[in-house]
Amino acid sequence: MTIAHFVTLIWLTDNMKTVMDEARTNYTKGIVNKRFAQFADDFGFKVQPCIAGRPNTKGKVESPMKYLDEIHAYQGKFSLEELHKFVQQLCERINHSYHQGTGKIPILALKQEKNLLMPLPRQQIRDSYKINHTLVKVNSSNMVSYKSNQYSVPAEYQGKTVGLQAYDDQLFIYYNTELIVQHQISQLKINYKDEHYKAELSRALPYYPDIDHLAKKNLETIGDVYKNE
Repeated sequence: MTIAHFVTLIWLTDNMKTVMDEARTNYTKGIVNKRFAQFADDFGFKVQPCIAGRPNTKGKVESPMKYLDEIHAYQGKFSLEELHKFVQQLCERINHSYHQGTGKIPILALKQEKNLLMPLPRQQIRDSYKINHTLVKVNSSNMVSYKSNQYSVPAEYQGKTVGLQAYDDQLFIYYNTELIVQHQISQLKINYKDEHYKAELSRALPYYPDIDHLAKKNLETIGDVYKNE
């Protein structure tokens, strides 16, 4: 059993924007953003942000980031399945290794301390935080389909399989582990990033004198055509 099956009473966290609307300082408690505060309530833990700029707590929060460097070193060469296997192996190694900061081996410390940890909330609550990852193929127009609407990606991914994740009204498109583009989810049939359309138009019309103007006009026309559908 891994620590992922339990919830600690208190989470010590940095002041990143995904958690804090305002950083905690020596003079203010900071403000936890509403979305993360709801997550904390649902899972039953208290958020304890570090005091900004205090090295003795910041080091504790940031030291695990070195493990992400191990994953980043592969530069997106893993498939999703290979990445999952690599992370599982990395967790096993870390959990069975001596930790210099605490002087303990995590897996052994967990056996001693797990009675102080809380179980995860019921399945319904956990499922509400799941983000589906859908694999799709980029078509010949450098577009992917999401809920019957089309969204553009850079031209170099034409014909490749990419992953889609949708949350907070945003569509995130990944190639392996790299985020290649983010779109606002809309009701329009065709959703182009200006730079994607311009790059594709430049390839089709390499000697056109004013690609920027042509791209702008074409995108306006495309928007007008599909806006009323």
